[in-house]
Formats: sequence, structure tokens, C-alpha cells
Amino acid sequence: MSPRSQNDAKHWVEQAIQFYKTSGKRIALAEFTNPNGMFVQDEMYIYVLNPKGTMLAHGVNEKFVGEEFMDLMDSDGKTFIKEIVDGANAHGNGWVEYKWYHPITKKWLPKIAYYEKIDDLIVCSAVYKHDA
Repeated sequence: MSPRSQNDAKHWVEQAIQFYKTSGKRIALAEFTNPNGMFVQDEMYIYVLNPKGTMLAHGVNEKFVGEEFMDLMDSDGKTFIKEIVDGANAHGNGWVEYKWYHPITKKWLPKIAYYEKIDDLIVCSAVYKHDA
């Protein structure tokens, strides 16, 4: 498994939006929540929020779907989901950096998420930042 780049996260979101446009909301959200689906690859997956911070789809933990994530904090106390939602509602797309637990290294590592709003969905994907 080679390290993923920011461009991979952005490309993943763009592919997910294309899938949403062709398949519709119900099918897309179901596929984005399928851990064995086409939008889960190594450590990269799609998650989708609504404009108020409710999780609508999550590639690796379907138990998150329907939960409120607006106040979720990273290991430094940063409310990164709020930043994503606020940025998406104001600008349509962007990047947010935060720290997240890496299941293999068992460490809190820097991650960067790309998000893009389409209709009433905020489609996101993130990658761990690897030193160049």
C-alpha cells in the first residue's frame, strides 16, 4: 500500500460526486456506506454529511450514520467537522487538517480532508499526511 496524497482524496470525492449524479442519492449513500464497496480502498473512504453536521454515509463505520458530528473534536480539541460544514456551506469546497487515530500505527497522526458540497450533501474523503 503506497501512501495516499491530497490529490487522491480530492479525486475520490470527485468520483463519488459523479457516482451520486448518475445513480441518485439513495443508491449513492448506500454504496458510500458499504465497507466492501467501490468507495473504500485501503485507508481511504468516503463519508457524507448534511449541511448541519449529521453523518449520512460512512465507508468504514455504518454505526456513525444518523449521528450528529458537529461537535466532534480531534486529539487537539479542533472541531474539524464544524470547519468542514461551515466551509462547505460558505464556499462549496475546501480542505481541513486535523489529527486522527491511525489504526495500524496506533498513533494520532495528521490527516487532511477534502470536502465538496453538492445539493444537500457534503462529500468528504481524507488521507493521512505522510512526510515527503
